[in-house]
Amino acid sequence: MLLYNVTLIIEEAVAADWLLWMKETHIPAVMATGKFASNRLLKIVDSPNEGVTYCAQYIAENIADYNDYQQNFAPALQADLQSKFENKLVAFRTLMEFID
Repeated sequence: MLLYNVTLIIEEAVAADWLLWMKETHIPAVMATGKFASNRLLKIVDSPNEGVTYCAQYIAENIADYNDYQQNFAPALQADLQSKFENKLVAFRTLMEFID
């Protein structure tokens, strides 16, 4: 299994709007792709960054599902995020493999 982690640093002025959008629109759209078994959204409490830092995490059963998501779904979903919150956030993505 794989953990796809998206860390986002959002300006405080739009953080509440972003959080609502994530819960109501973005995460449901990601999950509707059928490429992830589960997800969670976390807020980093002790972030050294300005703004508010969150992690959106998605569990993929295998690399084929993750690769299919990246090729066929991620570009449009990421573009939607960037256009909705243009110049208001920074995101970076990490793929991790479960060991145990």
